[in-house]
Amino acid sequence: MARGKKTVERVVELMRDPKHIRNIGIVAHIDHGKTTLSDNLLAGAGIISEELAGKQLFMDSDEEEQARGITIDASNVSMVHEFEGQDYLINMIDTPGHVDFGGDVTRAMRAVDGAVVLVDAVEGTMPQTETVLRQALKEQVRPVLFINKVDRLVNEIKVDETEMQIRLGKVIDKVNKLIKGMNEDLYNNGWKLDASQGTVAFGSALYNWAVSVPYMKKGGVSFKEVFEKCRAGDMKYLAKKSPLYEVVLDMVVHHLPDPLVAQKRRIPVIWHGDKESREGKAMATCDATGPVGLMVTDISFDPHAGEVATGRLFSGSLKRGDTLYVMGSAKKENRLQQVSIFMGPKRVEVEEIVAGNIAAVTGMRDAMVGSTVTSLQDMFPFESLKHYSEPVMTVAVEAKNMKDLPKLVEVLRQVAKEDPTLGIAINEETGEHLISGMGELHLEIVTGRIKRDKGVEIITSEPIVVYRETVTGKVESVEGKSPNRHNRFYFDLEPLPDEIVALIKSGDVSMNQPALERRDVLLKAGMNKDEAKSVKHIKGTNMLFDMTKGIQYLNETMELIIEGINEALAGGPLADEPVQNLKMRLTDVKLHEDAIHRGPAQVIPAVRGAIKGGMLIAGDSLLEPVQKIQITVPLDQMGAATSQIQGRRGQVFDMQSEGDTITVVGKAPVAELFGFSGDIRSATEGRAMWNTEFSGFELVPNNMVKDVVIAIRKRKGLKEQMPTPADYLSS
Repeated sequence: MARGKKTVERVVELMRDPKHIRNIGIVAHIDHGKTTLSDNLLAGAGIISEELAGKQLFMDSDEEEQARGITIDASNVSMVHEFEGQDYLINMIDTPGHVDFGGDVTRAMRAVDGAVVLVDAVEGTMPQTETVLRQALKEQVRPVLFINKVDRLVNEIKVDETEMQIRLGKVIDKVNKLIKGMNEDLYNNGWKLDASQGTVAFGSALYNWAVSVPYMKKGGVSFKEVFEKCRAGDMKYLAKKSPLYEVVLDMVVHHLPDPLVAQKRRIPVIWHGDKESREGKAMATCDATGPVGLMVTDISFDPHAGEVATGRLFSGSLKRGDTLYVMGSAKKENRLQQVSIFMGPKRVEVEEIVAGNIAAVTGMRDAMVGSTVTSLQDMFPFESLKHYSEPVMTVAVEAKNMKDLPKLVEVLRQVAKEDPTLGIAINEETGEHLISGMGELHLEIVTGRIKRDKGVEIITSEPIVVYRETVTGKVESVEGKSPNRHNRFYFDLEPLPDEIVALIKSGDVSMNQPALERRDVLLKAGMNKDEAKSVKHIKGTNMLFDMTKGIQYLNETMELIIEGINEALAGGPLADEPVQNLKMRLTDVKLHEDAIHRGPAQVIPAVRGAIKGGMLIAGDSLLEPVQKIQITVPLDQMGAATSQIQGRRGQVFDMQSEGDTITVVGKAPVAELFGFSGDIRSATEGRAMWNTEFSGFELVPNNMVKDVVIAIRKRKGLKEQMPTPADYLSS
């Protein structure tokens, strides 16, 4: 107990000195050993007992437990590490590796400045390693590498000492190749990983030992000794002589940046406000006396304290009782009730938290994940968090007992706040609510938690696939008339070019950025000048351009036009599924001069009808989510693996063999992947290792569109025939 108390006091002292702080995330592919590593680091810092550190990990051996013995939430912890005679505060986030929980990784990357990328020495880099690295580099988070499970190379693969070093070298080369491919500038400016420089460590998280070139000099352990002790199974010797937590945390302190260095580089990337403003300067210099600049990266619920918002504090300081504002929320003032830090699962209240730290606060009722919280009444918000995956599956949920209905609605709102990668549609009238998630596992976990943690008995439907709608052709001057015939709106519709869609997805084009900056980016991407300066609204990957000139009353009507457009985009005309990649040009408008005749009841239906009817004329079609699949099997099972992909409307586009195994890479629609895990296991006698990751939306084959549309319309209670433009456009 005394040790814990001392740790908290020391953490609070160190929090005041940004030079002695490191904010880090631990990222990797699923089951490469992140949580094992995190446990070891905590044990080394004296937060959990060393006996416990090994225990929690034996679960990984059983296949069923492996399926569930995974990290689902990113969890935070603060600990102290001594390096070269000085204490450092390390705020660490352990992130999930399963593709369904990629949203947690994106959010964690915003909060940290450095990442320990973990790679399994036997499996090497995997699809999710690539995804997490990409997220880190996009957020300007500097990586170091830890190659885990080195003992498996020696004891399972039976490599000799030279072969071991060659294999480890190959892993480093592969990760470097990924970094170079994703951001050559950073790679050339010192982010290349190099074992001789000390930015790579090797070891076994399960057996608590690690080595790096600098630590070999310090501790006197050689590669030869590592190889011999692994072969002899003497892990205890290695753990004593070269303890994992010391090697990894030394590497973190020495090579990963402190907030002063990191924020100077990161703020221009994640915040597009005025660099010369008071808050701009304060965040770039990590100034604790400046205005508060807090980005919320996580929301959790504490039964006693209520909503806990965790996030990175880039400037200013937080004290209990402070009044803060959440940008973009209608209710302005929020009062801080508690200010705390996480020491593992425990939240410890502290007096004050200053810039450069990861803080947990209560009392921020209006905050959501991604919110910008500040002491200023108006501040330019942080760049919104972009997730690499999108919800691809939906389940319908209803309360088992009618009396639980209000509680279920409340719980769903909480769940939507906790996990912004979920899509939640609440239908108060029917009592049937929809939850959309990243995959079967994601939805299983979420619905399981509603029953278990939130105490609401629910009935869930079978999962259904989320589709999207888009146009394949072009239409000009579609006319939308208001019900009273006094107002008319004319639109041109066509597909939005792929390069513009990519810019919106990457966050390089948004309504948050200054108009001139947005215009320049669009011009560079090949858009004509008139359009580039006329962007009026961006919703998802859809864009509205106002191409009209000098129309009276248009300004005051524009808000209603945008509302009508949002309604049309929320559910397209074919199957009431979300619309994407649509370019809308408003070319002409005729408005009644009397404001009473151009109110919401007139404008919204006219615009909504024009967009939906226009989409059908321009050739509306369905897009379905597709997943990339990677299956690794012994050579003699190759046929079984490829037929599993091809038998599901899939394509195989690559095969790589290594030794006696082959990796088949392909893609298939999510609609065909239900039950895939059971089928692939039985087809390959349980010898396949596989991965899926979101690969975007693709057009449903023409010959299937009608059947899919009618099935969706039937399920949603819509008319069971294909819609026509006349259904939406009044004659």
